Amino acid sequence: QVQLVESGGGLVQAGGSLRLSCAVSGYIFSRYAMGWFRQAPGKEREFVAGISRSGGRTYYADSVEGRSTVSRDNAKDTLYLQMNSLKPEDTAVYYCAATPAYYSGSTDAASFHYWGQGTQVTVSS
Repeated sequence: QVQLVESGGGLVQAGGSLRLSCAVSGYIFSRYAMGWFRQAPGKEREFVAGISRSGGRTYYADSVEGRSTVSRDNAKDTLYLQMNSLKPEDTAVYYCAATPAYYSGSTDAASFHYWGQGTQVTVSS
């Protein structure tokens, strides 16, 4: 049974940092590309960052480029998202997602097969 479990969300002041984690089980982590998405109230789910199976290629939404770093530890079956200089507009539920397909930076949520339940990030001004 595939499981993706996010953690690390919380309340932080603008300008602060958070590191989100996504622990994966039920499949061979290194065979899946991974992504982070977020969804704010009343808005559609949007792409945040993606990473290839090996971690050698990373992709970012313009809104977080330069402020965030996606990484993975294939030995620990864990995906990370380090977010710095957080802004109130970063407030959302953050989801990790997995796809077994070759990943070349698609921002389409439909490209990802498995999803976690999400972790809330709230940035206060």
